[in-house]
Amino acid sequence: MEVVGMSAAEAPDLHVPSPLTELQDNRLSDAGVRVLLKRDDLIHPELPGNKWRKLKYNLAAARDAGAQRLLTFGGAYSNHIRAVAAAGQIFGFDTIGVIRGEEHLPLNPSLQFAVEHGMQLTYLDRTTYRAKTNPSVIDRLRQQFGSFYLIPEGGSNALALRGCAELVDEIDQDFDVICCASGTGGTLAGIAAALTASRAAIGFSVLKGGDFLRDDVASFQRDAYGRVTENWSIETGYHFGGFAKTNDSLRAFIDDFESKHGLRLEWVYVARMMYGLFDLIEQRWFPPGTTVVAVISGPAFATDG
Repeated sequence: MEVVGMSAAEAPDLHVPSPLTELQDNRLSDAGVRVLLKRDDLIHPELPGNKWRKLKYNLAAARDAGAQRLLTFGGAYSNHIRAVAAAGQIFGFDTIGVIRGEEHLPLNPSLQFAVEHGMQLTYLDRTTYRAKTNPSVIDRLRQQFGSFYLIPEGGSNALALRGCAELVDEIDQDFDVICCASGTGGTLAGIAAALTASRAAIGFSVLKGGDFLRDDVASFQRDAYGRVTENWSIETGYHFGGFAKTNDSLRAFIDDFESKHGLRLEWVYVARMMYGLFDLIEQRWFPPGTTVVAVISGPAFATDG
């Protein structure tokens, strides 16, 4: 059965399509490259960027299945956990967040937000968490919490790809390349599948050792579409030491970008992508005349680094 996405009328603060604005910067004009910012961070104050896009059809599938409860996984600072908690409150689902590691009190701001939005938290030790997709682990969670609709860690599955793919049709200007940050690879997989043959997508891994994402993106596309497109690539050299790590170079870039453009880049995902994009542009990686769309997928939620 075809799943129809959740209605925007049910989330009155939802703003889709998100704005598209051109970035004015001497480094870009010197290289002959245009950069358009797809401001998905402005979609919703609690469901920004790919969070809404990934959840849109999963929430509808849960409702169609008669589910009253959502269960998902994430780390202690997971923006996905926050988003599922907020979505549950907005759309009338109970929510359970399965958190990697041990409980630490007081709760950090991300988990406190989740609890304040009605989410029940439970914890798995790191060994068990690594086996979270094992049927025996899922069965134990069902015994503990009853029936639920399962949303995977990060929200990436075939329905999430469908939501992410819709971003492409919202772009009303001609472009050659689209860039996004990559954590699980789901957003990149969906966007790339929606592109015409002449366009390409680049994902910027936020993880150290992110080469595995190439297999994951291919797997997502294969599961969702029955094929793997050849119009995407992943840059793995802009992780700045690993997930949620930073250094003076990244902080300086974020400060400089804000001073030039009035936009404070989210530092765990978006700033890494933008740093990498500007580095490739300054290396003359893109031919003059290229137009690049950069997806600004969300604001900073966790404590800034």
